[in-house]
Amino acid sequence: MHLGPVMIGIRGLVLLPEERELLCDPRIGGVILFSRNYESIEQLSQLTEAIHAIRRPSLLIAVDQEGGCVQRFRTGFTALPAPACLGRLYDHGPPVALAAAERLGWLMAAELRAAGVDLSFAPVLDVERGVSRVIGERAFHRRAGAVADLTLSWVRGMRQAGMAAVGKHFPGHGAVVADSHHELPVDDRPLDTIASVDFLPFRRLIAVGLEGVMMAHVLYPQVDARPASFSGVWIAGVLRETLGFTGAVVSDDLGMQAAACIGDLYQRAGVALAAGCDLLLLGNDWEPAASIVERLPSVERPVRAARLAALRGEGRLGSPLQRDPRWLPAVTLATQLCGEVPR
Repeated sequence: MHLGPVMIGIRGLVLLPEERELLCDPRIGGVILFSRNYESIEQLSQLTEAIHAIRRPSLLIAVDQEGGCVQRFRTGFTALPAPACLGRLYDHGPPVALAAAERLGWLMAAELRAAGVDLSFAPVLDVERGVSRVIGERAFHRRAGAVADLTLSWVRGMRQAGMAAVGKHFPGHGAVVADSHHELPVDDRPLDTIASVDFLPFRRLIAVGLEGVMMAHVLYPQVDARPASFSGVWIAGVLRETLGFTGAVVSDDLGMQAAACIGDLYQRAGVALAAGCDLLLLGNDWEPAASIVERLPSVERPVRAARLAALRGEGRLGSPLQRDPRWLPAVTLATQLCGEVPR
């Protein structure tokens, strides 16, 4: 059975019978976890083991564990500094910052892999411009070159821990004020302007085999009449043809308000698939998600399945992570950066 194109959320700390049944559907490709699904590392490990045991090949398990304000699992996990902390460190000395980014990318990924989570939707490749209500400290830097440098190091660390990377939010979310969770952001810049700055981190990571890209729920009216997550112009044209990206294309969550301009959740799913998304996120609307999955055509697409399979985590520590000689220095670094990086 191939991995399907839908990644759903579940409601609590354990799988319910109806959730287990839905996860057997071939149109499902994975589960995205949130804070509501986490109580302890032991509970999380039991949950991921139960999800992975449902099917072969196993479903993907994902989370947003960027650091700073976006870290779904906290108690028992190391508190990660916001990516912008690494940007400020970069301004004081790039070599030190790049080494720190690699070490923290490893730490984030290693702690998740030890608990059975396949991937974190990271890193953020948006360029910070001091205007966005939702990006802010989630961005590594205000200069595209620095974002590229830091995220290349971060991804190198993730891969050392057996985790693929999913860069977000293509083609760039940092130049708009609106939060796409609550409204549709509109970026009036022409394509050439966006490409000259915002594409740089994506280009650099694509060149080293970036496994996944998450699209932005942002409208760029000078390029297309649909938001990027639903746009064949952006996905098939710019991302795949122009930039040469061959990995998995992931939608941002279809339940976000910015996606409402496309229609109801079922219409959003259909348009996103037609535009070229390989994986659709439906994280917070269990009943509608179940209905949508049942209505989607069950078509196996080997190319999409291969792209999604490349997001699966590799390896898993057989002994406690704390015994790894890299763990304590990385934890110490994270603790220092959470409170001591000069501005």
